[in-house]
Amino acid sequence: MTHGMRSDTHTPHFGSGGDWRDTAVRYALLPLRIFLGVTFIYAGLDKLTDSAFMQDAGSGSIGDMMRAIRDSSAIPALVDLSLKNPVAFGYTIAFGELAVGIGTLLGLFARLAALGGALISLSLWLTVSWASDPYYYGNDLAYLMAWIPLVLAGAPLLSVDAALRSRRRQRTGGYR
Repeated sequence: MTHGMRSDTHTPHFGSGGDWRDTAVRYALLPLRIFLGVTFIYAGLDKLTDSAFMQDAGSGSIGDMMRAIRDSSAIPALVDLSLKNPVAFGYTIAFGELAVGIGTLLGLFARLAALGGALISLSLWLTVSWASDPYYYGNDLAYLMAWIPLVLAGAPLLSVDAALRSRRRQRTGGYR
């Protein structure tokens, strides 16, 4: 015997045929993408526009910062490598953060951008914030963990990657 009462009381959104929970799941990574993208763009621009930071020595310089954290880092050899040319290292990090941020925000090569963000965060955690005690005071570990879902999932919605995937599907008649 059937009942005339519906058990699915959630209304579909955005014409997707799913309920609001389906929509929430599809868009769940978007706030993370926006936050990480904007944050890494800001971090890169902040480094590039800070004349004191892009110096070998002096107050607020990349060189002095790296020398100060050398003995407390998990991998002093990584710090020693950066100290061979601190200014070039500073520019590399800044442009890397910009590329990661732009790629993440636009969803262009999103998994690769997220992997780059994870590697930057890992290197900063193992050097700059390694000595944070307790460990959760250092934000680089939290950033590293935030990148992992984007490495795994990429940018499936509202992204250049999704638009390119859709375009390829249309050209091949709906086949991947």
